[in-house]
Amino acid sequence: MWTATLPRPAEKTAIVSLLLVFLCGGVLGAMVMSYVHPRMHSATQAAPIGLSVSISEWKTELDLSEEQVRQLTSILDDFGHYYENLLADGNTRITQVLSPEQQVRYERLLQKHRTKAR
Repeated sequence: MWTATLPRPAEKTAIVSLLLVFLCGGVLGAMVMSYVHPRMHSATQAAPIGLSVSISEWKTELDLSEEQVRQLTSILDDFGHYYENLLADGNTRITQVLSPEQQVRYERLLQKHRTKAR
């Protein structure tokens, strides 16, 4: 027959100390992350290039030739098509994972975020 024995005082102290160290570390880590994390993102996020600058502004500011304008326009068009395809592929893959009910909620969520972005 098995009988439970209570930990000795030294074992209790060790267990309580370990728990306190763990909890203090968790609290300290949460405090540091809440302070550092937002600052990390604001410092490293670059402004989106091309979204607020038109080709005509680039042409004027960078003194671009007509050939450079044509090449940049082609590059930006290619990037736009690539990005659209990437989003479509991602959305297709996401909806394949979701149930029909979740798909409807997912579409509503996307619509909500699209209207916020405008």
